[in-house]
Amino acid sequence: MKNPGAEIAWLREEIREHERRYYLLDQPSISDEEFDRLLERLKALESAHPGLVTRDSPTQRVGGGVSGAFAPVRHYPPMLSLDNSYSEADIRAFDERVRKSLGRSPSGYLVEAKIDGLSTSLLYEEGRLSLGATRGDGERGEDVTANVRTVRVIPLRLAVKRPPKVFEVRGEAYLAKSDFERINKGLREAGKEPFVNPRNCAAGSLRQKDPSVAASRRLRFFAHSYGRLEGMAPHRTQSDFLAFCGECGLPVTGVKRLCKDIEEVIAFYEDFKGKRSSLPYEVDGLVVKADSRDEQARLGATAKSPRWAIAFKYPGRQATTTIESVSFSVGRTGVVTPVAELKPVFLAGVTISSATLHNFEEVERLGVRIGDTVVIERAGEVIPKVVKVVSEARSGREGPIAPPKTCPVCNGAVVKEEEFVAFRCINPSCPAQLKRSLLHFASRGALDIQGCGEAVIDQLVDKGLVKDFAGLFALKKEDLLGLELFADKRAENLLAEIDKAKERPLSRLLFALGIRQVGEKTARDLAQSFKTLDRLRRASAEELRAVPDVGPVVAEAVADFFRQPGMGRLLDRLKAAGLKMSEPEAAPRQGVPLSGKSFVFTGELDSMSRSEAEEKVRSLGGKASSSVSKKTSYVVVGKEPGSKAGKAAKLGVRALDEAAFRKLIGE
Repeated sequence: MKNPGAEIAWLREEIREHERRYYLLDQPSISDEEFDRLLERLKALESAHPGLVTRDSPTQRVGGGVSGAFAPVRHYPPMLSLDNSYSEADIRAFDERVRKSLGRSPSGYLVEAKIDGLSTSLLYEEGRLSLGATRGDGERGEDVTANVRTVRVIPLRLAVKRPPKVFEVRGEAYLAKSDFERINKGLREAGKEPFVNPRNCAAGSLRQKDPSVAASRRLRFFAHSYGRLEGMAPHRTQSDFLAFCGECGLPVTGVKRLCKDIEEVIAFYEDFKGKRSSLPYEVDGLVVKADSRDEQARLGATAKSPRWAIAFKYPGRQATTTIESVSFSVGRTGVVTPVAELKPVFLAGVTISSATLHNFEEVERLGVRIGDTVVIERAGEVIPKVVKVVSEARSGREGPIAPPKTCPVCNGAVVKEEEFVAFRCINPSCPAQLKRSLLHFASRGALDIQGCGEAVIDQLVDKGLVKDFAGLFALKKEDLLGLELFADKRAENLLAEIDKAKERPLSRLLFALGIRQVGEKTARDLAQSFKTLDRLRRASAEELRAVPDVGPVVAEAVADFFRQPGMGRLLDRLKAAGLKMSEPEAAPRQGVPLSGKSFVFTGELDSMSRSEAEEKVRSLGGKASSSVSKKTSYVVVGKEPGSKAGKAAKLGVRALDEAAFRKLIGE
């Protein structure tokens, strides 16, 4: 795209949808490599245009989300994800960054197999397993202890005589290839849809409501990194840590090598390339880590990834087949994605019958047609993509792939906005969009309706109890008692949460509505500028552009949203249900204690959540940021702080504990 703002907006929307499919639904629709390319493109654009960076961008967080099916678990420190490399040049650039940061060559790199599974945390207290949790979004995961206890390779009690007081180990829950084939065979025989790959099967198994189902899947586990350690001296190296895991009875991969420099790392990568297919489990690359824990601490981490480790992945696997037809899927925001239906072909252990075409610009770029012979690729062992057309195989009978004029789900109008790649169903009541929209509407940053997770919303929509946002506020206790696992107390709790949501300010409602281009910050800016929903609904695109940081793309998106057929009636119903349609007056931005001050929060606060603390700062004229710099005024340090506290100390930024922060804001 020629317009950087438009491309950034499109990339954020695309990435969020893929994160949701990967982390919440366990139904990824693109490869890891393709997702990484999208994220890297967004990073590059934001780096070139720092004024367009927003706090709700996918680059500003670790990634992903948490479903409502299990109790939430906070991770301290956060479970960061790894940056990825796919070439020798990438891995050499990583080595150069490490040497530059340390001022010398590292003492060595430990290289381990990158297991294709689900990131999992195990917490041992006094040597006994007390908690098993998924990674979730890196800061908050899901309590899956009951299922973790069914994994026979995970010891319920550490094998060492004097275990640490607290020992949190992180690793990958995965399935052996043979067990994956056994599970899929059983599903096919039962007439059910098989899993796409072992990773998805492992994720689905660890998040089963019935632990007996998880037990039948025969999950396995490999430990690979620290979480917390109390009651014993920390290990000097990553090698020592893995050796200790072995002593404790925790399995670690046998595919590992201590390399003295990057040349040995590259040699091991090349040597292992031809051997990985013979392993009994899936490996999609290697993880390269600075072996010294001292050096790891010195190198530190970004908000997303450690600077001392990187994934060195292998290229995707390819096969040739034919496109027999094209179908269309519809995402939460109405984006229509073309999907190639293929002549089934066996690739990387799985029979492939469909592949994503991403969008119609990609269809045009590839020049792909129905009936074409194409090359498909599976990178990262997920749903494949079409990467090339074998044009010399054409017979002349191939047909064009055209965008649908109406939505394949609701028959509503499909349009393509100028500036954007995507074609979109603009019917806000489209069933394909409804469930995903409701999940966002009830999410923590929106109206924060606790207990209204994916499983509940699926039932509400499938039973016809909720047909739009307003339908949530018309629910009665008897409606909920007819749903699976709902008894009196749970029904009353959910209704109480729905009632509390009515008191959220206009800014939260605007974000909850899922207006394209409108994140949490833009929602606050709009609410503070217009004060009431009625005024905002009547605003022209020109009036919207007068709001600070609202450009023409955002302004048009907001204006278009309120012009949608039926939108006025929906908003009127929300108003009649008792939702707050106004924004409280913000404190004057001059003459208040926090005017011109910048705050960063790290660790857990006792008296309030981080988002509540940030909102208090903003309401008093201050600024809440996610990263520490020399311009930061204060770093507020809670329990189990992360690396931000150390960085603040190095930069000489003043640190406040929770009591000092509350005193500062007048509480």
